[in-house]
Amino acid sequence: MPRPRSRLRLADVAERAGVSLTTASRALAGRDGVREEVAARVRRISQELGYVANPHARTLAGGTASTVGLVVHQIDDPYFSEIAGGVVQAADERNLIVQICQSGRNPQNEARQIRHLIAQRVGVIIIAGSGYVDPRMEAESKAELSAFQDTGGRLTVIGRHFLGADAVRPDNKEGAETVTGHLLSLGHRRIAVAAGDVRLSTVADRLAGVAAAVDRAGPPSDPVVPSLSASASASASLSASSSCELPVVHAEFTRDGGREAAERILREHPDTTAIVALNDAMAIGVLSALRAHGVPVPHRMSVAGFDDVSFAADLAPGLTTVRLPLAEMGRQALALALRPPASRPRRKPTGHALVVRDSTGPAPTG
Repeated sequence: MPRPRSRLRLADVAERAGVSLTTASRALAGRDGVREEVAARVRRISQELGYVANPHARTLAGGTASTVGLVVHQIDDPYFSEIAGGVVQAADERNLIVQICQSGRNPQNEARQIRHLIAQRVGVIIIAGSGYVDPRMEAESKAELSAFQDTGGRLTVIGRHFLGADAVRPDNKEGAETVTGHLLSLGHRRIAVAAGDVRLSTVADRLAGVAAAVDRAGPPSDPVVPSLSASASASASLSASSSCELPVVHAEFTRDGGREAAERILREHPDTTAIVALNDAMAIGVLSALRAHGVPVPHRMSVAGFDDVSFAADLAPGLTTVRLPLAEMGRQALALALRPPASRPRRKPTGHALVVRDSTGPAPTG
């Protein structure tokens, strides 16, 4: 029978697992140097004994200073840095400390970061950033987070579908439908999409929004978003209708990925008159590539992004994009995590707004 949780020590976990204190510590912190089967045994035993249970509940319920763990895909992406700023600001108001980890959009690395945060006895974990179309890719993270919640930890996610937690839900589909509709209203019918990794659920949701807008432009021949290769250079046609051609080019969900996607669009789809980038980072890369090729924006090519990061208005030309309340999303995520647990996961939509700037204009004639 497990000892009372208040008396548990790391030494108890190490003894039960048959490993040294150092090995147990490294396994629970997710550090290298421990074989995966050994680390898994230590984690399982720590969960069975309830080693990480009480610290979460005591610090949060008592209102004393605790630590919030924030996992983002890429900290130097302004989308995530602005969300992180909102979390940090809200945490500071509550005398909480924020520890930020970066997953690099790697499911295994994400699970390792989550284990590290749990080993550090954080009271709250916030996961910010896209999940995956295939829930099996985040099954390891889901298992770790479920155990964390079972032992008293609080969890909130931003932009995830399958982790079974309170969630702040960006208007991904709705926003993409809005910005694509804007381009269609300007007369563009040769629109290309610079999209991120096809495996990301955010990419799938935003592509669905683009497809919905295109379907309204004319009789759709294929209203279903196609299944595309996971290759970073994959391209295909998305919901092409009789009145609108819509090639999709997949690359990294970054500025460099946007530059790569634009190069391919210029080379393979030279008649394109507008590019929808599925985040602002890609849009910045698209603008860079167009500038390098001497393509005037918006007179020859319109460009639109998604997110409205802080410097989108300062680009030349200013970027037309979909505004999400990024810092407020971080604040909302922490507020949800600190509310008393509910019987079922709560969902908080973000809303969105179209911000029209100088990077979009009427479709060129002739």
